Amino acid sequence: MKKFLNVLLAAGAAFGLMLGSAMAQAPAAKAPPAKPPSAAAIGYAKEILVSKNVAVIYQGAVPGLVQRTKEVLLQANLNYQKDLDEVAIQVARDFAGREKEIGEEMARIYATAFTEQELKDLAAFYKSPLGIKVIEQEPVAFNASRQYMDQWAQKFSEELNGRFRSEMKKRGKEI
Repeated sequence: MKKFLNVLLAAGAAFGLMLGSAMAQAPAAKAPPAKPPSAAAIGYAKEILVSKNVAVIYQGAVPGLVQRTKEVLLQANLNYQKDLDEVAIQVARDFAGREKEIGEEMARIYATAFTEQELKDLAAFYKSPLGIKVIEQEPVAFNASRQYMDQWAQKFSEELNGRFRSEMKKRGKEI
């Protein structure tokens, strides 16, 4: 059974590597335009990001990084726990709001990836009933797809394991 689990884990890892490799080989996005995006393009990009509620992704970035930094420092300085706890509170206060830099850069990235008109059209789309449904259902569809891929990979790994065992048995070798 232990051997089977190892084979299953190895197959899962190989599947993950194949997916990563396939994604890495996907055509690269076209290069951003040479001139900086217009203020209007950035504005439309921000509208899109607000519609998609993207800020939820990075809203805890500052407190999370403060906590992680404190924990790293604490590992090497166990005697300073009380001080590091107090400093963490102050540092988190001092750096509060810096996560907005992420949103600003994301808007700039969107504004360089799409034309101003495309951004305007996308902003309108995400406010439409279908756009709202896409925003609501995309995570649901993605999670269901991910679950299916996990189940498929497990089932396929078991099939591969069986085939390997069968082929090895033909060679007189039990595994």
